[in-house]
Amino acid sequence: MAAGLFYALAAAFLWGAYLFGLKRYFDDYPGPVVIVLVDGLALCLYLPVSTAIGGVPDVPAFGVEAAVLVVAAIALAALGFLTFLRALSGGDVSLVAPVSKTVPVFVLPLEVLFFDEFFGPLQVAGIVVVTAGVYLANYRGGGVLTPLENLVSSRAVQFALASAACYAVSDLAKRVVLQDAGVPVRVWVPLQLGGIALLVLPLALRHWPSGVAADLPKFLVAAGVVALAQQTTAVTFAVTSASVASTVINLQAVVAVVLGGIVLGEEHLRTRLVAAALAVAGVGLIAL
Repeated sequence: MAAGLFYALAAAFLWGAYLFGLKRYFDDYPGPVVIVLVDGLALCLYLPVSTAIGGVPDVPAFGVEAAVLVVAAIALAALGFLTFLRALSGGDVSLVAPVSKTVPVFVLPLEVLFFDEFFGPLQVAGIVVVTAGVYLANYRGGGVLTPLENLVSSRAVQFALASAACYAVSDLAKRVVLQDAGVPVRVWVPLQLGGIALLVLPLALRHWPSGVAADLPKFLVAAGVVALAQQTTAVTFAVTSASVASTVINLQAVVAVVLGGIVLGEEHLRTRLVAAALAVAGVGLIAL
């Protein structure tokens, strides 16, 4: 558990820094374009560095079941992203963002039900507290429970919930791929980076902007962060439960909004700091 938490926290900080960088440096770019460029460049960086450090990895013989799980994990992650974009296009960020971060709410019961995973009371409490902190970090005014209250009436909030469900099932499939199917981390990471980029590419081409070359150095830096974040994320799912991995890695939202409040002077900083305190307390409970 300790090793899993270390890698999960590292991944959370890396993804949080990446999200902050997206807000600060790539706000004018369509989401699909950023995904294709960053993931594609991350793949180009990851392969030679990974090979230089560890040699060419042994690629296992994929059975039908393992191949299906790999495709499902990648496709559901891409679908989760596209569904989130659909939610944003039809609703306010204040309603969509908190609901889209309820991924652990789906992962925990599914993992207990289908994988016979056992969590003690303190771990369950920690997962709930961290999820509450992530939800609060994405809260942007109005009633705290308003996003959830709009589940019945708001199609945008429903899409946000569907996005969270897609990411949850993708996380569970990733856990099976890396632990049960035995796919090496250094094989999984390129598959994920390249697979998501290819799936999102048709949508990106429809909104491809001009002047991308001028921002190539920024994209390369972002790609380096993403390559490292994908590596630490994959290691996390390879050594611990999907519930713990998904919960702690989703702290990226807390990291991003706290950075935004401090560096960019965004509103609701006090609320974000309370969310961060909740997140820290929750991780402490998970570690006990």
